[in-house]
Amino acid sequence: MKQFFKDNGGLLLLAAALLTAVVALGSYILGVNPLAEVLEVLATPVRAVSAWVTDWAQSQYDRTFQYEAMAAENEALRRQLAEMEQSARDGEDAVRENERLKDLLGLAEKRPELSYKDAEVTRRSTSNWESQVMIDRGTVDGVVVDNCVIDQFGNLVGVVTEAGLNWATVTTILDPDAQLGGRVARADADAILQGDFTLMLEGLLKLSFLSEDAQLLAGDQVATSGLGGVYPEDILVGRVKDLRTDADGISRYAVVEPAADIRDIKYVYVITDYDGGE
Repeated sequence: MKQFFKDNGGLLLLAAALLTAVVALGSYILGVNPLAEVLEVLATPVRAVSAWVTDWAQSQYDRTFQYEAMAAENEALRRQLAEMEQSARDGEDAVRENERLKDLLGLAEKRPELSYKDAEVTRRSTSNWESQVMIDRGTVDGVVVDNCVIDQFGNLVGVVTEAGLNWATVTTILDPDAQLGGRVARADADAILQGDFTLMLEGLLKLSFLSEDAQLLAGDQVATSGLGGVYPEDILVGRVKDLRTDADGISRYAVVEPAADIRDIKYVYVITDYDGGE
């Protein structure tokens, strides 16, 4: 290689000089720098790749920033929606409470001889053999055993069978152990309201010990009779659903559908005192 350059060095210098002259002449005649053109051709794809990388990085940044902004906005909207829904529920609860108190006020005006204590159902019996609820009022509130318990419309729910300081157990009229005097005003018939296990499962109770000449019809209203002076009279219990015959084939009884929504009731009123009570 060294010998090659030694033998051909002059020719190589001459070729380089001629190439330089040609480039210079071309640049002069055409106004273009071939070397610069070559460098530009080589730089163009590099710049294109660089621009693409820059644009891609910017788009990723923008997307991340927009996603975070949208996530924050969505979270704020969810909180706002939850607050609005809570406000709506509070408003509905307030409306229901006002309606309940209005109904109670109407009941108090119709039955001024009764004294009431409002209560909330805190627990329900889980057994299929009984129908009881526990309320958040007790002896400190004047609630005692044998107090009648009604709903906001004055319909009978049951009777207090156990009372503590701040709680009481209410045995509903559906319970198999429930028993109190009943009366059908239209037929001028007195009988005994009783819970029945089979009927309890259907949300019904029975009116037993009907007189032979009692002419009851479906839809007749059944109320408390007040006999014995333990319970107030004329508290609506329900309506006659149908008439049936006991297993002996002789005695009749009426099946009564309660007027109160006993299975789902949430608020009740305890009749703590009444004129004529013991």
